[in-house]
Amino acid sequence: MTTVPVAHRPVSPVAGPIEVVSPLADGRSGVRIVITPDEPVFAGHYPDFPIFPGVCILECAHQGALATAPEPVALTGVDSARFSGAVYPGDTLTIDLVWRRTEDGWQCRAAAATGNGPAASLRLRFATADGGAR
Repeated sequence: MTTVPVAHRPVSPVAGPIEVVSPLADGRSGVRIVITPDEPVFAGHYPDFPIFPGVCILECAHQGALATAPEPVALTGVDSARFSGAVYPGDTLTIDLVWRRTEDGWQCRAAAATGNGPAASLRLRFATADGGAR
């Protein structure tokens, strides 16, 4: 029997597109996503009172970080995640990103908010294609 490798596309629980509103400049960038009522996660996450799950906010920050990274990177860890407010269908989630070079790659701090106030603060760790060597 011969096995053939199959290229897999990354799987995401978030269907909507991430829009870069502030390209990377001086270590800062910004993205946003409109959380539409037809996001697939709403089907099973409190059907009578849908709330965008925290893991989806984290995924939006991850996608936004990849879209604005200072160089090609890959997520290696979530150093912290603090969820402080709910995100509902119809909200626009904005995420401010701050990049900092570390000894072994990059750290990205993300502050997510809606028109109702803060939603989450996250610290993500990324490796570079060269493993962080400088």
